[in-house]
Amino acid sequence: MFDIPEELQKLVVEVDKQIDPKLKEIDDQIVYNQAKVLDAFRKEEVAEADLTGVNGYGDDDMGRDKLDRVYARVFNTEAAVVRPQFVSGTHTLFTALNGNLNYGENLTYLTGMPYDTMQEVIGLTPKKQGTLMQRGVKFSYVPLKDDGEIDYQEAKKVLLKNKPKIVAIQRSRGYATRKTYTVRQ
Repeated sequence: MFDIPEELQKLVVEVDKQIDPKLKEIDDQIVYNQAKVLDAFRKEEVAEADLTGVNGYGDDDMGRDKLDRVYARVFNTEAAVVRPQFVSGTHTLFTALNGNLNYGENLTYLTGMPYDTMQEVIGLTPKKQGTLMQRGVKFSYVPLKDDGEIDYQEAKKVLLKNKPKIVAIQRSRGYATRKTYTVRQ
């Protein structure tokens, strides 16, 4: 077939057989997730009118509110805010932290220092305006072990001492050389 050696064709068939169970598992997950999303849209009674643009200031935007509830239902969270105005992950994280941390409360990172743009919005870099620390939010972090792993013993001490309102686990390595953390970690 198309001048592909028969030996290679047989190998492709064999590999397909080997990965077929995993592909089936992925397909099943896709079907489950699609049903979950459709069920959320149905339960929130999303209609065509909810998906059209609105004029004015966005007060009482029922479509926006329903979409927030759909996301909350799909991801099994208390609430959600879904906006195209969020321009980056840092913007989104800062908005969430800023809305949930008050003067005197503590934010603790268990995975070492946060990446550079988060350091800026927290207030760890000089001459930045509107940071969490300027609002009186306290910040602490648990240094990583020499091998880049999370120091769970030190984390326990820091958490008991600082009693943070929010604990952050940065799975992404940003520009650091450490490996990315898995969900299980």
